[in-house]
Amino acid sequence: MLKRLKLLPVLSLISLTFPKTSFAQTAWTGRCVANTDVATIQGLECLFYNLLQIISYAAGLAFFIMFIIGGFNYLFSSNDQKKVAAASSTLTMAIVGLVGIVISWLVILFINNFTGVNIIDFTIPGP
Repeated sequence: MLKRLKLLPVLSLISLTFPKTSFAQTAWTGRCVANTDVATIQGLECLFYNLLQIISYAAGLAFFIMFIIGGFNYLFSSNDQKKVAAASSTLTMAIVGLVGIVISWLVILFINNFTGVNIIDFTIPGP
């Protein structure tokens, strides 16, 4: 363990010797960037899209963390019934959350296939 901790600064220095290029000075293109510098209502499209992305990643990360914590709590419960019940409750809630995420995604796909309206591709009509 101590050898791994001594190796960490060496690896971080090696990673700093190979810098990556920055795209801060290049021109942006895509659906979220208009040709003008003035903010318009179409900026809400990108905001809504980015919020959906962040929420879905956060939900997946929360499931993973809850599942790992519940597993470790179950593993180290040492046959104490209260700890086992708490760990199994954590695992159950993690799985219920994952099922909720999957069901919500399936409902969105069902709406898309049934009505033909793509609600994931949120667009605001322009002038």
